[in-house]
Amino acid sequence: MEDAVTDAATNAAHDVGAPGDPILVAIDGPAGSGKSSVSRASADRLGFGILDTGAAYRALAWIALQAGVDLDTEAAVVQLMDAWAFSITMRGEQRVTVGLAGAEPIDATAAIREHSVSGQVSRVSKHPVVRERLNEMFRELVAASGLPGVVIEGRDITTVVAPDAPVRILMTASAEARASRRAGELEGLSHAQVLADIAARDAKDALVVDFFNPAPGVTLVDTSDLNFEQSVQTVIDIVEAVRLPAGKSE
Repeated sequence: MEDAVTDAATNAAHDVGAPGDPILVAIDGPAGSGKSSVSRASADRLGFGILDTGAAYRALAWIALQAGVDLDTEAAVVQLMDAWAFSITMRGEQRVTVGLAGAEPIDATAAIREHSVSGQVSRVSKHPVVRERLNEMFRELVAASGLPGVVIEGRDITTVVAPDAPVRILMTASAEARASRRAGELEGLSHAQVLADIAARDAKDALVVDFFNPAPGVTLVDTSDLNFEQSVQTVIDIVEAVRLPAGKSE
């Protein structure tokens, strides 16, 4: 992994923003790669914020369901976005608040994680205009964060949301490794069932995104043979290599 850290520092040294701008750490990856938990732990140890973009898609799907909006109709979802308000904490325990114009905002932190919502997220994320609107919102949230750095994790982060981020990481793992991790988190499902679900999701994702071959300038971190602490340290090492002048140490 030392070569990956060195390459990341060399490739990104000229992309670090102006003094005072948040350092962006963009992390993509498939479910079960460790992306979410590693991103949050890395952000915490670096003193950065964490922006979970998936929470925004979940929140949009949830409020659309509450409002009786047809999730498969792009125009209807976009119209809903003209009236919705979304906020998310970037430090500490995650809290997600969602509201519509004229109504009191609702704490939807738990509601958006319900299984009934998870199965509907792809129905809103498939719309190009919705993705464009949310990507712009993500950029605005980071710019207004006032934090020294922000780890942004989710889908299309390294290529669409933050293609110029000084640190861009594609975090992946073998299907077997991801299934083992997810099986331990999901009660009532066997390793074989989880593996089948992951294979199906990978096939679906492959139609719109490549989670296994990094784009130019993106550092690949394969966590198949790394434990949690090793994965977190790898991300921190990559970030620290970019924060310091390439080739120098403190």
